[in-house]
Amino acid sequence: MTGISSLSTREALYVTVRTIRRFEEEVVALVDANEIPGVTHEYIGEEAIAAGVCAALRPDDAITSTHRGHGHLIARGASLRAMLAELLGRESGTNQGRGGSMHVADLSRGILGANGIVAAGAPIAAGAAWAALQAGDGAVAVTFFGDGGINQGVLAETMNLASLWRLPLLFVCENNGYGEYTPMAAVTAGEIIARATAMEIPARIVDGMDIRATRAAALEVVAQVRGGGGPVFVEARTYRFVGHSRSDPGRYRPEGELDRWRERDPLTLAQVWLREHLDDAERRIAEVNDSVVQEMARIEASALAAPFPQPAAVTEFK
Repeated sequence: MTGISSLSTREALYVTVRTIRRFEEEVVALVDANEIPGVTHEYIGEEAIAAGVCAALRPDDAITSTHRGHGHLIARGASLRAMLAELLGRESGTNQGRGGSMHVADLSRGILGANGIVAAGAPIAAGAAWAALQAGDGAVAVTFFGDGGINQGVLAETMNLASLWRLPLLFVCENNGYGEYTPMAAVTAGEIIARATAMEIPARIVDGMDIRATRAAALEVVAQVRGGGGPVFVEARTYRFVGHSRSDPGRYRPEGELDRWRERDPLTLAQVWLREHLDDAERRIAEVNDSVVQEMARIEASALAAPFPQPAAVTEFK
């Protein structure tokens, strides 16, 4: 992803986490500079979930994402250049500048789309899982959604059918504690995973800040799903370090809450993992960081120089 060769698994995962973080930092800067139109929802603080889950997938697997979807797509291998161009509304974007931040898709990589409607990716992923089941090719589908999605009827309906039909579908709930600006506890009765177990879907909770934990859990549950065990539900407990969207300053958070979560920054935990296993960890961390920064600078320059779609093409995708 960053041009660094001979990476170990740990280093490759750190590259993914670091790349997602840098991409999102660039998005924030471009939004503030009025270069990106519309609303953006950054994934800063939640990077370990996408990186860990997508590391367990095969090229023929499918995912559906959310309005906070940049990290999922990066972890799945989508082109950074095309993604940024898409957010900038440029013709060279993944969807020719017509999807924007919340609707990026790349079917060539099994990315069936981010989605601005809460939990709306679930039935799409179920369709991909059903197709894989009919084909018998061992492919699986993953649907990512936030804790707010757990109260959407479409998710309950999808979980019900996935359980009945034994679909090869992994549900990943990224529980960051807030549905937009409202604390989860204020709008969600009971425990999230109880919704899954009530439908006889195996469920587990994982530390969504720790790349080791998310990858280990993903390897286990994806193998279970791929082996014909039916759907599995994972609640990854995490925290976004930014507001719901770029326009949200996050003043509703209790004092000190963000600082406590920052102590478990996914980047920091990933670096700890590297230091435990690499004698030259500091050099490699610095090398990765420098490479990611340089690559993002090149990508940003290229994306900003790309042309906008021609007005005459407005009816091409009716």
